[in-house]
Amino acid sequence: MYHRLPERIRAHAQICFMALILHRVMRARLHAAHTGLWPERALEHLTRIQHHRIRIAQGDPVTGVSAANADQAGVFSALGVKKPAASQELPLL
Repeated sequence: MYHRLPERIRAHAQICFMALILHRVMRARLHAAHTGLWPERALEHLTRIQHHRIRIAQGDPVTGVSAANADQAGVFSALGVKKPAASQELPLL
C-alpha cells in the first residue's frame, strides 16, 4: 500500500493490527477445539456460504443463506459464533 497522509497510514496500520488479532483469536479457538484447522483453512470453508436474494418476475424478493455443511458447522462451533441467519435457509445450487 502506498499511503502518504498520516491518517491513512494510521488507518492502514489499525486494519492490519485488527486482522492480526482476529487471526490469533481464530487460531487459539481452533486449537482449543482440537479441530486441526488453521485460520486460513477455516476461512476457506466459510467462504462457501452465500447470502442469496432473488426476485422472480414482479414478486417480492426472497432472501436466504445457504445451508451450512458439517465442516462449516464445526468451524462455527469451534469459533463460538453463530451461523449467519436470514429469513430462511436455501440449499446450495
